[in-house]
Amino acid sequence: MHIVILGLNHQTAPVATRERLAFTAEELPEVLTRLKNGAGLDEVMILSTCNRVELYGICSDLDSCRYRLIEFLADYHQIGADDFADNLYFYSDSEAIRHGFRVASSLDSMVVGEPQILGQLKDAFAIASDKSATGLILNRFLHRAFFIAKEVRTQTKIANCAVSVSFAAVELAKKIFGDLNDMKVMLIGAGEMCELAARHFINQGIAQVLVTNRTLSRAQQLADEFSGIALPFEIFHSHLDQVDIILSSTGAPDYLIHPQDLIKALKKRRNRPIFLIDIAVPRDINPKINELDNIYLYDVDDLQDVVTENLGQRHQEAKRAEELVLREVKKFEQWLASLAVTPTIKQLREEVLKISRQELQKTLAGFNDLNDKEKHRLEAMVNAIANKFLHHPINYLKSNTNDSETRPATTIREIFKLDKNDS
Repeated sequence: MHIVILGLNHQTAPVATRERLAFTAEELPEVLTRLKNGAGLDEVMILSTCNRVELYGICSDLDSCRYRLIEFLADYHQIGADDFADNLYFYSDSEAIRHGFRVASSLDSMVVGEPQILGQLKDAFAIASDKSATGLILNRFLHRAFFIAKEVRTQTKIANCAVSVSFAAVELAKKIFGDLNDMKVMLIGAGEMCELAARHFINQGIAQVLVTNRTLSRAQQLADEFSGIALPFEIFHSHLDQVDIILSSTGAPDYLIHPQDLIKALKKRRNRPIFLIDIAVPRDINPKINELDNIYLYDVDDLQDVVTENLGQRHQEAKRAEELVLREVKKFEQWLASLAVTPTIKQLREEVLKISRQELQKTLAGFNDLNDKEKHRLEAMVNAIANKFLHHPINYLKSNTNDSETRPATTIREIFKLDKNDS
C-alpha cells in the first residue's frame, strides 16, 4: 500500500486556480465519500485552505491512483484537467510522508512558522475521521504529523520571530513598554493593516482600543469588533494624550500628526512615552517627531527591516526543523514497513506452532500412562522449542523491513513454504 498526496499550493498555482479547486468545510463530508468510492482509495482526507488544496490517500496502484485523483478534481469542479494539471504535485511513500509532516510543521507555508495550518490540518482530519474515511495508516500518519509539529515548535524558535509588519509593530511596542497590559492604542485608519495590528495588540492584553477614520461608520464597525471606542476624525488630535501607542495607516496625501501635536500630548502625559507606528505610504506622521524626547516613531521601512531580520532567523530555525522532520519520516517508514511483514510473522508463528502441536499429539498417542501434569510439561517444552526456533527468523524480518533488495518477507515465505502449504 502507498501513501499519496496530490495537490497544489501557493507555490505552484495562482489564487484563481486554487479558488476553483477549493472545497468548503460544509461540502467535505459528502466529497470524502465520493472521493473514496469514486477513486477507489482505501483511505482519504482532503485539506483545503486559502493557500492549498491537497488530497491524501492510501492506494495500491500509484499510476492509476494519480489519474483517478486528477479526474475526480476535474469532474467535481467541472473544470478541464488541462486547466490545472501543470499546477499539481504528486507525492508518494517517503516523499508524501515528508510533505505531510512539513505541512503540519508549517515548513511549507507562505509564512514559515505560522500556526494556522496545524489547526486547519486537525480540522480536516476530524472531518475525515468522523466520516470513517481514514483508517489505520492515515490515522497514524496524521497523529505523527501533529506530534512532529509540536516537536518543531517546542524544540526550535521557528514561531518566535515577527514576520509580518503588523506583528512586528506589536513586538517593538513590547520592547519599549515591556508589559502591554493596561496600555491604550489608537488606530488612525480602519483598513486591513490596522485591523491585523489591533488583533495582535488585543492578544497581548491591551486595555483599550480607540479607532478613528474619515468614515465614522467604518471606525465604529472596527471599534465594535474590539469593544473599543470610535472617534470622529476631526477630533482625534485631542485624544492623543490618552493613548500609549498610535498606529496610523491612511491614504492621506499629507502628514496627519506633527511635532506640535505630540508636544501638547506629552505635556498632558507628564512626559510618559508614546510609541507611534506609521505604516502609511505616503507617511501619515511627520518624521521630525523623532527629535522629541520620549517619542518612539517607526515607519514601514523600519518595520520591514525587523521582519527581514526575523525571517532570516526563522529560516535558520527551519533548517533545524527539517532535521526533526526527516528523523520522524524514517520512523514512520519503519512502521509502514513493519505492517508489510506482520502477516508473514503471524503466519510463520501459526505454521510452526501447528506443526509442533501435531507432532506432540502423535507422540502423546503412544503413551497411555502419562498423567495431565506430565502432558502439560511436554506441551510446554514443545512450545518453548517452537518459540526459540522462531526467535531468529522473526528478528530477521523485523530488522530488515527496509531492505528492498533481499525482500526478507519473500525469502522467509519461500524457505518455510508459507504459500505452498498443500504441497
